[in-house]
Amino acid sequence: MIVTAARALQGVRTVFVGVGLPNSACNLARRTVAPDLELIYESGIYGARPARLPLSIGDPTLISGATSICSMADLFGLYLQGGLVEVAFLGGAQIDRFGNLNTTVIGDWERPKVRLPGSGGACEIAINARQIFIIMRLKRRAFVNQLNFLTSPGHMGGRGERESLGLPGAGPQLVVTDKCVFQFEEETGEMVLQSLHSGVTQADVEEQVGWELRVADDRAQTLAPSEEELHLLREELGPQGLYR
Repeated sequence: MIVTAARALQGVRTVFVGVGLPNSACNLARRTVAPDLELIYESGIYGARPARLPLSIGDPTLISGATSICSMADLFGLYLQGGLVEVAFLGGAQIDRFGNLNTTVIGDWERPKVRLPGSGGACEIAINARQIFIIMRLKRRAFVNQLNFLTSPGHMGGRGERESLGLPGAGPQLVVTDKCVFQFEEETGEMVLQSLHSGVTQADVEEQVGWELRVADDRAQTLAPSEEELHLLREELGPQGLYR
């Protein structure tokens, strides 16, 4: 998941980094396919050059060598809403076929089974970043036909609805999971199976998706990680295996 997400950042200049797996992916990309990548963290840090893998968006290692440090309000208002974030990573407790995300509640709003952390900055990021990359483990309880709550907009009810609402970003472009990679169909905005990881069958994926899965005509097999990528990930970036 981490290596595939990192490779997707090739040619990208600015990325809004989330904690967890996106943190590993973005720092790996900066050491491999995107050496000029500017890491942007929600806490107000632009152009981070962390000496080690940061533990959170508040880790002091993000400050050393950073291009700019500003308030969270300035980061969201000037960088994100200003259209300067090329790619942002998001995840959630639930995702539907159009890439809409739920991080608010599981179950009924009035009496939820689980109360989740909510939006944080995710809704603003989903609206304003030029592209959204999503990284989530593939589970049927997460890939659902109907969200319990729409926290962060993907392609809403289908391609064109974002534009009709005046949302500036292009929405989700990629979903990286532990079994496969999805992209989004141009005409409909619906998730499409693009590649399978080694040892995974299409039936394995269909079993974990709560809707009738669409499959790309040129469906491929995900390229395996290289020895260099695995060395960087295991020995240099995260020797303790905190995220992976």
